[in-house]
Amino acid sequence: MSMHRVLTTLGCVLTAVLATAWSPAPPTESAAPVAATTVRTHDGPVRGAAHDGYRTFEGIPYAASPVGRLRWAPPHRPAPWSGVRDATKPASACPQPAGEVPGGSTDEDCLHLNVTTPDGVGPARPRPVIVWLHGGGFTTGAGTSYDAHRMATRGDAVVVTVNYRLGALGFLAHSGLPGSGTFGLADQQAALRWVRAEIGAFGGDPHNVTLAGESAGGYSVCTQLASPAAAGLFNRAIIESGPCTGRPDRPFAPSSVPLSTARTAGADLAAKVGCGSARDVLACLRRVNVSRLLAAQDTDQQPTHTTPLLPSDPAAAITAGRFHHVPVLIGNNHDEGNGWAAGIIQAGHPVTPDTWPDVVASFFPSPGQAKAIVREYPVHRTDGGPVFGAVIGDANFACPTARTDGLLAAHVPVWRYEFADKHAPPLTSDTPPFPLGAPHARELPYLFDLGGRPRDLTAAQHRLADTMIDYWTRFARTANPNGPSSPHWSRHTVLTLAPDHIAPTPTAQPRHHCTFWNTLG
Repeated sequence: MSMHRVLTTLGCVLTAVLATAWSPAPPTESAAPVAATTVRTHDGPVRGAAHDGYRTFEGIPYAASPVGRLRWAPPHRPAPWSGVRDATKPASACPQPAGEVPGGSTDEDCLHLNVTTPDGVGPARPRPVIVWLHGGGFTTGAGTSYDAHRMATRGDAVVVTVNYRLGALGFLAHSGLPGSGTFGLADQQAALRWVRAEIGAFGGDPHNVTLAGESAGGYSVCTQLASPAAAGLFNRAIIESGPCTGRPDRPFAPSSVPLSTARTAGADLAAKVGCGSARDVLACLRRVNVSRLLAAQDTDQQPTHTTPLLPSDPAAAITAGRFHHVPVLIGNNHDEGNGWAAGIIQAGHPVTPDTWPDVVASFFPSPGQAKAIVREYPVHRTDGGPVFGAVIGDANFACPTARTDGLLAAHVPVWRYEFADKHAPPLTSDTPPFPLGAPHARELPYLFDLGGRPRDLTAAQHRLADTMIDYWTRFARTANPNGPSSPHWSRHTVLTLAPDHIAPTPTAQPRHHCTFWNTLG
């Protein structure tokens, strides 16, 4: 295994470890019972749960169970049900290894979504809708990890969180298989079609839908911006730490791969599970146990472009202006790469002045590039971790986000932020080898209660969280995040988000090392 693959795999393992902090909190016996509430959908009525100021509806099917002949098929309409469907408990997460979901999941009957809506019957006008796509490297994650009640109540919005097929079950490509490499993206579109048809019954406005996500979820938003099949399914976009210009040679941020590459990976998977030489490879694959597929799939998963759903790499589509022209709110965290750097160091790969050139060369094998990076980011005796984190963050997130901002802003209104709370609460109890600052995913507890656990924030951080929710939900409502009680956010600035500093900075001001990365290519 190459050093590049070793380090990338360690980074992915770290992401899974971080995700365990999002696992649902165990129920307590003292929890007060909640009253039921029923909403009628076209497929049948669902009974949710009423809480203090909001209602939740969990585990609503938006597509048929993708099992048997529907494994690796485009999503189909769910079967209607008679009677009232219980929507007070979460449904299964899509198949995935252990991590964010304790013990993982092997249940393919997973194409469900969850709705959180404020109390109040018949508001003066329908509420804006935010559809949230979870992150997790297209390999892990679940919509139920994100308790959206604060966003719904403070922002007076309807929030929908979505499960979609992951790993090989979501992104397998094989010759002769319609939908190759994009089944998970097709699921997201099916969920958006469900929202368009059903969300009015929950008080939401089907004509004011914001598609939002973080990391792989943010990049999913990019793919839907570039997918002709998503036309008319959403009106605004929020992209958190998933820049649309991701590329496979920068492996920490999500990206897409061409169909030819995805088919090679699909053929390798078929061979690993004993189907490579079968007379009917796809029929054989559809009989393989889910656990065996999960064990055989690659750690890295990406959507596939040069396909009917995604004709172009999102970076190319956005560069050419061929995307759905909707307003966009986009951003990244100041120290995106520090979590990966810390995990790699803790796994036994120290970053010192002596080891630094080899570490860089593992990710940038071109000798000229590696030497230039070592010169631009010198490592001294005690700063190897933060320097390594800065390279990961700048190359994979900060600078691609800036490039995405510029490409989008040539066609649509764009608001760009940088989350910079250097004391953001950790997502695990582990002690890192150096202070992580504001790394990947640390903004999420400011928007959601992860796994239903109350956020552990200071009073100043609570105020920042409220401000962020205000910005996000005003953008969803009006396509402009500004309001009377928050610092003004200009379209030509980067808004810094920290408890003691919420202020815009001109985009012309140098940030990170993006001039260097633009020159490096």
